[in-house]
Amino acid sequence: MIAIDDVREAAARLDGIVHRTPVLTSATLDERTGATVLLKAENFQRIGAFKLRGAYNRISRLTDDEKHAGVFAFSSGNHAQAVALSAQLVGTTATILMPTDTPPSKLDATRGYGAEIVPYDRYAEDREAIGAALAAERGLVNVPPFDDPFIMAGQGTVALELLEDVGMLDVLVAPMGGGGLMAGCSTVARALLPDVRIVGVEPETGDDHRRSMAAGERVRLPSVPRTIADGLQVDMPGALTFAVNQRTVDEVVTVSDDAMVRAMAVLFERLKIVVEPSGAVGVAALLEGTIAAASQRVGVVLSGGNISAGNFAALVTRGETP
Repeated sequence: MIAIDDVREAAARLDGIVHRTPVLTSATLDERTGATVLLKAENFQRIGAFKLRGAYNRISRLTDDEKHAGVFAFSSGNHAQAVALSAQLVGTTATILMPTDTPPSKLDATRGYGAEIVPYDRYAEDREAIGAALAAERGLVNVPPFDDPFIMAGQGTVALELLEDVGMLDVLVAPMGGGGLMAGCSTVARALLPDVRIVGVEPETGDDHRRSMAAGERVRLPSVPRTIADGLQVDMPGALTFAVNQRTVDEVVTVSDDAMVRAMAVLFERLKIVVEPSGAVGVAALLEGTIAAASQRVGVVLSGGNISAGNFAALVTRGETP
């Protein structure tokens, strides 16, 4: 479990390393949702997503022996880039296990930070088993994408900054993949705003958190979800993240891939920003009316913007005109 003091300590460690990302507003979003919508724009973060916060908070704590050995991670892209850059910043090496269907832009960016990439088939192979064997063979230090107290605390600095900048919120909305971002953010929000409503959003085809919350225990989906939100393609919540989110999150809702695309288009047309599908789920839920927030102040985490120009164009041009 983590506490707000862990997040504050992470914020001090991250000072000068991560960007303090802006909070954006849109009269169009407010009009369409009936709420005051405050967007924490982590698409402007270094590496293009929030993941650097948790990765650096963990990797910066390596011993000299661990730095000499190097680090290992598995990721569809954003965590990979975060680990690769963090390793570079602290003077160690990174090996990343990445799905064969990872978008080329994310592969290229990860290589650009100096990481070695090992491919695997996310639909046919067990990434954790492959990763464990690889880490053991090479003596690497595993940096998990979400199920780690330092990772969760680092991600929680997103909400810490948001609340410092905007003050009171009635609702906090964030994407849920493995649950690390939400675990950190909900810890902060619950400590500073005890009455805030905390809502997680995940893809319709990947509703492991919603099922787990309803069951009162972690539920594994029959298979890895197929969705354009590659950053949210997780089949079961993390053990540590679920322990936090089970007691801090009020509700988990889902959105379709088409709803994500419509939200991406609105964000581009009205705010002139590029957000990847995983990062757009919160806005999608508001625009679809899945989250009722009329006359309320709603903070929404835009978790990232790592998508190629070609893929972004192909997706938004298939959607409805904003």
